[in-house]
Amino acid sequence: MTRKPQVTGWRQHFFYRKECLRTTWKLRVGVLLSAILVVPITRGFWEPGMAHSLTCEEQVVPSGAILIENFDTDFALFEQARTLQRAGIASRIFVNVPGTGDPLHLNEIFKGSAEVMARFADISIEVIPIREVEPISLNSARQIRDFLVKERVSSIAIVTPGFRSRRSINIYNAILLPAGITPHCIPVFGAVTPQNWTRTWHGIQDVVLQFLKLQYYRFYVMRALAENSM
Repeated sequence: MTRKPQVTGWRQHFFYRKECLRTTWKLRVGVLLSAILVVPITRGFWEPGMAHSLTCEEQVVPSGAILIENFDTDFALFEQARTLQRAGIASRIFVNVPGTGDPLHLNEIFKGSAEVMARFADISIEVIPIREVEPISLNSARQIRDFLVKERVSSIAIVTPGFRSRRSINIYNAILLPAGITPHCIPVFGAVTPQNWTRTWHGIQDVVLQFLKLQYYRFYVMRALAENSM
């Protein structure tokens, strides 16, 4: 903190005083030690809390089709889709696959990867070609909406990575609901869960990245979308 005492007389035109208040090394070390102690003590509160803030509420209900969110290759999503299909949630399974060019041509590498995982999961899939344009999640949702409208699908069970799921359902609610399509969110977790994500560097990296992306979409992308729709 800096305070400037008043200087009177002729000296005020040429001089001034300044006093500085600084913290001591003891205070700085004390604050650091307190933080080091507080973080592990409160771990049971903030660790699952932060992870759950990224996770949607699971809605396993009968739907017109199942959508595997195929932005990051994850075989667990295909396994979950198989479980849902066999449970009678939906018979059709869609998978988004990126493409390029105009007209849009599927990327054969990504298409082949999706087909291999579908074969190992013992399911049949229908591919939705997606042109990846920033912001990718929002523009992909718009293209998926157009595909679902064309296919006359009125509800969709979205199988999505757990820590991405809150962002996904927020986007699909904004894009699909006005088109008369009801999205249902089904988060999928692998070895990294809301209870153990701080135990590995990969888990920490994933949660922090998804947290930052959620805030970006929540406070910038979705806000701009709402303003443009007015």
